[in-house]
Amino acid sequence: MAKGYWIGRVDVTDMDAYKLYVAGNGKAFAKFGGKFLVRAGDFVTKEGESRGRNVVLEFPSYADALACYESPEYQEVLKLRIDAGIADLIIVEGYDA
Repeated sequence: MAKGYWIGRVDVTDMDAYKLYVAGNGKAFAKFGGKFLVRAGDFVTKEGESRGRNVVLEFPSYADALACYESPEYQEVLKLRIDAGIADLIIVEGYDA
């Protein structure tokens, strides 16, 4: 079964609110087996546009990645992130060769 991934790019506009989001999102990620592969860090934009922060989370399956986003636990903290900045988020199925 292919894994699932969240790929996010965020421009934080309210760091205090974003810190509350970061402090609260772990419950949903743990419930669905999510783990961070990328969490901010240095980066170079070689093509296209970028945002200030990049995040990649890996889930055991694409279904888990989707379920995490839709879960009550994540929807509750999502409200904090929406108020904290501008984000792009995709949920993608991994390649299972």
